[in-house]
Amino acid sequence: MRELIDRVIDRVPDYKTFFTVDELNQMSYDLAEKHSDIVETFEFGNSKEGEKIIGLKIGKGSKNALVFGLPHPNEPIGTMTIDHLINQLVEDEEFRNSLDYTWYIIKAWDVDGARKNEGWYKGPYNLYNYARNFYRPAGFLQVDWTFPIEYKNLKFDKPIPETKAMMDLIDEIKPTFIYSLHNAGFGGAYWYISKEVREVFDDFIKAANKQNIPVHYGEPEAPYCEEFAPAIYKELKISDEYDYLEKYGNEHPEKEIEVGTCSADYAGTRYDSCTLVTELPYFYDKRIDDKSESDITRKEAIKNSIEYSESLDKYLIESMKISKPYLAEKNVYKLALEAFTDLEEVHSATLKMIEEDEKYNKTATVAEKFDNSLVTKFYSMLSLGLIVRMNEEEMKKLDKNSEAYKILEGEFKKSEIKLKELSEYLEENMDYSVVPIKRLVSVQLECGLALAYYLDK
Repeated sequence: MRELIDRVIDRVPDYKTFFTVDELNQMSYDLAEKHSDIVETFEFGNSKEGEKIIGLKIGKGSKNALVFGLPHPNEPIGTMTIDHLINQLVEDEEFRNSLDYTWYIIKAWDVDGARKNEGWYKGPYNLYNYARNFYRPAGFLQVDWTFPIEYKNLKFDKPIPETKAMMDLIDEIKPTFIYSLHNAGFGGAYWYISKEVREVFDDFIKAANKQNIPVHYGEPEAPYCEEFAPAIYKELKISDEYDYLEKYGNEHPEKEIEVGTCSADYAGTRYDSCTLVTELPYFYDKRIDDKSESDITRKEAIKNSIEYSESLDKYLIESMKISKPYLAEKNVYKLALEAFTDLEEVHSATLKMIEEDEKYNKTATVAEKFDNSLVTKFYSMLSLGLIVRMNEEEMKKLDKNSEAYKILEGEFKKSEIKLKELSEYLEENMDYSVVPIKRLVSVQLECGLALAYYLDK
């Protein structure tokens, strides 16, 4: 097994850019035509905007494995991982037969969102270009957060077309192993897994170390993450957020949660499927894995982060009020911003948590301080990118001499200036590098194969 995994990883190409949706589709059709005895294409479903989504079926194993890319459309590392995986499954018979799986593969689950990110897929890879061309849908329009759920007072049953297609596929194949190919933007490697399979945890860390990818020792993605081991967390479910909000004073969490649950929860509950997520960064600064002590407490670091986020949210909300009369109701950038700002209840719960839990009185590590002070600002750039694109989207439809155009143009320019200023600040205060795609693919694929082999054998 180890020899086969090493062989597959050694063959990862030196990818320079990310594939577009059209490129991914064409390669699927070409592969199925060339290897019709091994590869089969199937119509997975249709997107919200009516685009056909295709899937690939490879192998004839007794168990089923489900792999999907672009559950979030700003996260294309997984599409490159899939590209190499399917080529190795097709070309290396020994590797294909070493795993008793039939592989069901969706290269681009959120195709609509992916097309809205293609402005940065080919580079240049810097903070400004990423943020300026960034798009991520509001939660209730996300393909992997609109699975139905009933939990306490929360009831969600509005799966979007892409989610319904995945539900149907999961119900049909009842997968043993699911690889949900997400990635982060800035930081280091960390993992989510739906079962505490400790036998593979060392494999995950070693895979990252081998490629000189730092392990993320900053703050977890959400304050309610349950840690199995450093940087390895139990897969998040929407019920975790509900319980967190309820624990820290919100009497009606269901009013704050406008989404459903995820594929890992859906498949795990029904079919005992094991889901893995390997989060990897585009950008790296050495401070993200520095566990030495900083000069402030963890509580102070988190408070500073929340204060900054709230100040930016205030600007975004005020600017959106000015633009709103001239925006289409279904402007996707507006919907995303409305979902990602004004998180007063979430911030209140976090502030209550850090006051009650003694561990936040300890001195923050350099990684934790860096995460709260600078990585927070990196993710704030993305909201500024969204508001720039929100106004830009409507300006395209208007007469340049109209009052509506001039008002939107004013907000567009203000937000673009703030985006550039924040980008310049981060360029000055971060010593970051761009992580080569080959190394990211190598880590993601090696981690996935380690778990796939374990579950198989």
